[in-house]
Amino acid sequence: MGKPDTRRLDKAIREAERKLEAVREREVWPLDGRERRAVLGAVASGAYSLHRGNGTARADRRLDTTWQSAETRLGAEITALQVERQRVVNEAAADRAAKKSSGWW
Repeated sequence: MGKPDTRRLDKAIREAERKLEAVREREVWPLDGRERRAVLGAVASGAYSLHRGNGTARADRRLDTTWQSAETRLGAEITALQVERQRVVNEAAADRAAKKSSGWW
């Protein structure tokens, strides 16, 4: 019995970490559709307020909230993937131990 196959999970974890880093750099590509619409709406709202001579505080808050929610979502996704990977590794170790103890040697 070899090592557990965690390549798929490792790849998903790396991809989610890459997305999280991009969100921290305020890149739009890793956002889902809802978050992307919220960012573009906040930018448009801020531009409109600025054009009318008003402040952009509300739009800035909406923008910050959207970025924070995207970071939270990706952080939770990474945590869930890491927990699943650990479960696979523990399951493989338990199977290996059970197989070893059941042998007649």
